[in-house]
Amino acid sequence: MIASWAWIPITIWAAACQTTRTALQKQLKGRLSTNGASFTRFVYGLPLAFAYLAAVHLFSGRSVPVPNEVFLAWVLFGGVAQILATNLLILALTMRNFMVGSAYAKTESIQAAIFGVVLLGEPVSTGGAVAIVIGTIGVLLISLKGSSSPLRAFLLGWSEKSSLIGIASGALFAAAAVGFRGASLSLGEELLPLAAATTLSWAVSIQTLLMLTYLVLREPGELRKVAQAWRPGLLVGISSSAGSAGWFTAMALQVVAYVRMLGLVEMAFTFLVSYLIFRERPARSEIAGVLLLIGGILLGLAIR
Repeated sequence: MIASWAWIPITIWAAACQTTRTALQKQLKGRLSTNGASFTRFVYGLPLAFAYLAAVHLFSGRSVPVPNEVFLAWVLFGGVAQILATNLLILALTMRNFMVGSAYAKTESIQAAIFGVVLLGEPVSTGGAVAIVIGTIGVLLISLKGSSSPLRAFLLGWSEKSSLIGIASGALFAAAAVGFRGASLSLGEELLPLAAATTLSWAVSIQTLLMLTYLVLREPGELRKVAQAWRPGLLVGISSSAGSAGWFTAMALQVVAYVRMLGLVEMAFTFLVSYLIFRERPARSEIAGVLLLIGGILLGLAIR
């Protein structure tokens, strides 16, 4: 029996892994194309995805669920959406700074709530919706660091090209998350971590195949570069699969909108790294943003 709160530490783990993966992937963008950098998270993460499935299977003693047509449709939907979302996020991060690109992609939590209602019929409580909005506002405030006109950037920053790309990335990440939850639930497996591990393995396999096919046909020279960048690529793959294992498991246990709301803690991690490791002095908007973010998360956990 899995505790009802187990999704909380699992989500925090996933957010920490995602912070690492996004930073590593941004560094790869200078050596690889957008598609090449995106491909690394799938191809180098594939072995770990299967290792996770094998571990859950062995420790649980349960058989791996047999995929059905509904499962495959959900996985394909989520897999394609995640590929496109990853590419847009990498593009957004190269157009502006790391924080801004990540911040607008984090509108994903709001969009996940909408997609969850439309596609899975899983409504979010009014209090939960308020908490998600508060947390998202906090994230956007964090992104204002270095802006010469914070108020204008907060009100109109979303209209910039890079911000719109980040928002589109968030929409696709939200759609992917809902797709993967739908896939896990469609298996009818009582042990949800096993259902999540099965979904993860199928998703990464399909994504690797799709991106490999694309690169062979459209960017054949990129495969050699991906192979040459195997050391940083392996780190991207490990952090990606470790994070995905957490996301998939948490989303099998809890409604996507709440998981993605708690996942906003990733921005607080980024803030702490900036302050504690790089000794960067935080702006007032950052401090206010972190406080709002934490307040929104705590409110969401209390009244979900």
